[in-house]
Amino acid sequence: MAPIGEPVRRVEDERFLTGRGCYVDDIRIEGQAAAVFVRSPHAHADVLEIDRTGAEKAPGVLAVFTGADLVADGIGPIPCAVTIESRDGQTCFVPPRWPLARDRVRHVGDPVALVVAETEGQARDATDLVRVDYAPLPANTDTVRAMDAGTPPLWEEAPRNVCIDWETGDAAATEAAFADAAHVTEIAGLINNRLAIASMEGRAAAGEFDSATGRYTLHVTCPFVHNLRKQLAEQVLHVAEADLRVVAPDIGAGFGMKNYAYPEYPLVLWAARRLGRPVNWTSSRSESFMSDDQARDHVSDARMAFGADGRILGLRIRTIATHGAYIVGASPMLPTTANASAASGVYHIPAAHLEVKTVFTNKTPTGSYRGVGRSEATYVIERLLDAAADDMGIDAAELRRRNLIPAAALPYTTPFGFTFDSGDFPATLEGALADADYAGFDARRADSESRGTLRGVGIGYYIDDTLGPAEEGADIKFTENDSVTLLLGTFDNGQGLETTLRQIVSDQLGVPLDRIGFEQGDTDRIAIGGGHGGSRSTEMGGSALRAAGERVIEKGRLIAAHELEAAPADIEFAEGRFVVAGTDRALGLFEVAVIARDPERRPAGLEEDLDTHERYRRRASAWPNGCHVAEVEIDPGTGAVSVVRYTVLDDFGTIINPLIVRGMVQGGVAQGAGQALLEDMIYERETGQPVTGSLMDYALPKADDMCDIAISFNEVPTRTNPLGVKGCGEAGTIGAHPAIMNAVIDALAAYGVRELDCPATPQRVWRAIHGSDA
Repeated sequence: MAPIGEPVRRVEDERFLTGRGCYVDDIRIEGQAAAVFVRSPHAHADVLEIDRTGAEKAPGVLAVFTGADLVADGIGPIPCAVTIESRDGQTCFVPPRWPLARDRVRHVGDPVALVVAETEGQARDATDLVRVDYAPLPANTDTVRAMDAGTPPLWEEAPRNVCIDWETGDAAATEAAFADAAHVTEIAGLINNRLAIASMEGRAAAGEFDSATGRYTLHVTCPFVHNLRKQLAEQVLHVAEADLRVVAPDIGAGFGMKNYAYPEYPLVLWAARRLGRPVNWTSSRSESFMSDDQARDHVSDARMAFGADGRILGLRIRTIATHGAYIVGASPMLPTTANASAASGVYHIPAAHLEVKTVFTNKTPTGSYRGVGRSEATYVIERLLDAAADDMGIDAAELRRRNLIPAAALPYTTPFGFTFDSGDFPATLEGALADADYAGFDARRADSESRGTLRGVGIGYYIDDTLGPAEEGADIKFTENDSVTLLLGTFDNGQGLETTLRQIVSDQLGVPLDRIGFEQGDTDRIAIGGGHGGSRSTEMGGSALRAAGERVIEKGRLIAAHELEAAPADIEFAEGRFVVAGTDRALGLFEVAVIARDPERRPAGLEEDLDTHERYRRRASAWPNGCHVAEVEIDPGTGAVSVVRYTVLDDFGTIINPLIVRGMVQGGVAQGAGQALLEDMIYERETGQPVTGSLMDYALPKADDMCDIAISFNEVPTRTNPLGVKGCGEAGTIGAHPAIMNAVIDALAAYGVRELDCPATPQRVWRAIHGSDA
């Protein structure tokens, strides 16, 4: 058995480490052809003409398709998943994103033609023979200047390139708070740098069409299979949902980037129907940098008002965020409501006001990425607090102490209307400071200085709102070989869910892990599912499994009572056995399952066997939170930053498997460190060309960029779900970025540095030390 709370090793790892994983590109369907896309080399251009005759005559080429072919066949544009209203009550403008651009391209990498050939090599060679006549247009790449009068517009329907003009909070109360303030700290132009999501496996899709049944099958690197089926069937292919099966095999990570629809997915299905044979597409790494959704790209002006005692009176944030060229996935809510959920942090702030404007630019679309919205918001407020502590001469930890929401005040509603149900923020802060030996920092700084290096310490206290679809389904099915199979609508793409969710069932039903199977990602096999994302999987999938397990026990008790000739109230269930209380008369769970399959042996009124499907609907958000304390050393001669100590204390509520949770935190911290120190998706201002468009130029964190991470937990179970879990998937990323940047700026304080744009690269840090003209 594997009780909840035990550090069980991941059962799925053996499959992956021995090469037995199955990814989309591993799938070989008889007669499969290969697809390669012709993509725009321009960030903004009119498409005057596409000449495909040369490509159509190339060896092995089966077809060359353009946007005109799609329109003729009635294929629709790619939808986004949500919309949001601006402050004037108008729904945000969602531009049409055709799978193949029709008359105009709007970012480098916009697909304009599809070549299908017998082999990928033949298709790739033929793309060079597709002649596209472009008329280049001025590009708009600056998030802040996108609304300027002279900036080129992307869409006529979006004047000044504005998509959303949104606000929340109380503007009047916030204005009054600032009028009464003894001190105001302000940060202008705080940048959340744009990121590329370099998941280990790129995106891929393989489409099939059965002419006999009129049914499509899509094998795809998308964990939201049910949502994808609905969107593609209803809005793109215009067929019934039942006529599209979506299957996601193993996925080599995605961090949110793979959650939603992309142009390539309906195209391989449509091409398969047109050609009468399966069509496969696998992204190259170069394509990923042009076509995968990117992340962040916010610029914020933020102000915080304080009383004479250092307590916060008010908060005002104004943010400009870019969607890039199109609106994708859930992007309307990410810089708005998702951002607002964490914008006031874990601090008691009597009055606050948040304004967000989202704009279109000639860049790859931005979408979901680990911690999206909450990460950007946390960076703003944690930088504000450190800047305010410096302004007022108060220790950064002490300023947080004075303003944390006390445990006794929970549940607590923030000035933006979100309710934190549980936690102990002061205890978590103090625990993290103790674990980090915060009191001993001055001695470590002196030691660093004696060796000619600068040393800084930074705190990042985050809170995360668990998001994603509000309903989840789960099945527990009993096999005839004394094992059970779990069918889950959520999705494991690296988080260890195959182990965690098995562990929940093992703990409840007393079934050994090696007798529990796991299935996911198939709309034909699984009735409902919300996929992964928003740190929801254990909360939602686990709670659905818990409900299914309770129903299994309830039915099993009736069957055991009938078989053992006892009253159901006298049947106890423990460790996989139904026992008549006070006796040694018992039946094992799998013995009861055998009886349940025989209608003649079931008690009257019970019309089903032990196989059980249950659904769970979220009651309210859970709120994982925690404190990160980072220490860095900087070589003033080179500007190189090293993370030398790192401490995290997290409140994830009930922890199912601490070994897996620690791994999730470690990976998240590395990604947050990447944003703070290394990663920056840069576009050439005038042309919109990606400058950091490959792994030669775009720096990702490596193992030697990180030190050991000390991780501990303050488990305060939530009351919003039956397991008491809060979700851990995004936490490390959210807390790491501000903690590390605060530490870098603290280390540079001796040089009068108060702000530094991310990432803190050696060149940027060296220039901050020696002067921009050096």
